[in-house]
Amino acid sequence: MQIDRPFLKLPLQFCAESLAAEVEALPDSAWVAHPSNYEANDAVLLVTPGGEIVNSFAGAMAPTVHLQQCPYIMEVMAELGGPWGRSRMMGLEAGARVPMHIDVNYHWRTHTRIHIPLVTSPAVRFTCGDETVHMAAGECWTFDSFLPHTVANDGATKRVHLVLDTVGSGPLWDLVEQAKAARDVPPKQHKPGDSAGRELRFEQHNVPKIMSPWEMRCHIDYVRQQIEPSSMVDRVFAELDRFATAWAGAWAQFETSPDSIPAYKQLIVEAQQGLKRIGGGQVRISNGLPLYGVITALIFRMAVPEPRHLAA
Repeated sequence: MQIDRPFLKLPLQFCAESLAAEVEALPDSAWVAHPSNYEANDAVLLVTPGGEIVNSFAGAMAPTVHLQQCPYIMEVMAELGGPWGRSRMMGLEAGARVPMHIDVNYHWRTHTRIHIPLVTSPAVRFTCGDETVHMAAGECWTFDSFLPHTVANDGATKRVHLVLDTVGSGPLWDLVEQAKAARDVPPKQHKPGDSAGRELRFEQHNVPKIMSPWEMRCHIDYVRQQIEPSSMVDRVFAELDRFATAWAGAWAQFETSPDSIPAYKQLIVEAQQGLKRIGGGQVRISNGLPLYGVITALIFRMAVPEPRHLAA
């Protein structure tokens, strides 16, 4: 879901005291290093493939033992709806930073990321694009991770956010639309027990065996909307449209047959060569990234995904 702005505060307020208590109850052993090895950043893995303690975006998702120890957080997730992909608590030590970065990855292109502060202070500031906000404990936010973003903890204590990833749902769509329509609507207060007994839903399918031509065209059109003006734009998208058409022809013949993988991979190689031949690496999108790198992350690596492209 696109939110069309750097930040969007959803009209929900969760019990900050109950959330903080569940963080405090977790053992130190629950915390693992950030997958990108950011200094003074760590995480508790809550939803992973098979519920195992692994950093991966792909596979049938399930709750880890750590999520099962957090009944109110499970209520929060049930209230939001899911289905849930990879989700975590994210810690940021006092005085630490999350480096400025842009999330260019198939997972983030296809998912909405929700932040709910569990433990924080007014000295924690989240910057996305040209906006900076403080997310208070128990609030519910989403943001445009395709813009440059960073977090600074200038407080004296560790900050912990619940970070939930989902492809979306009807109820979540409604929350986003409510937030877009009226930012000042009083949030719905959610107390422990309000969603008790509601079943959590988890992703079972989250990467293509072989990307369909319809999905491929969606990614190309998304990047087309983000493009910076350039004399190269028409030539680049003519090359990408040719690639998508050739892919559709192969799909009509083979669909997801394993025997077709070499043919699909050859189409990727030809498209990469075509873009390089016309100088497509010079074209950039609105967040400053090179179009070729974005297309590589969203399509070339994921059209016929390999295991090394599915880890964090």
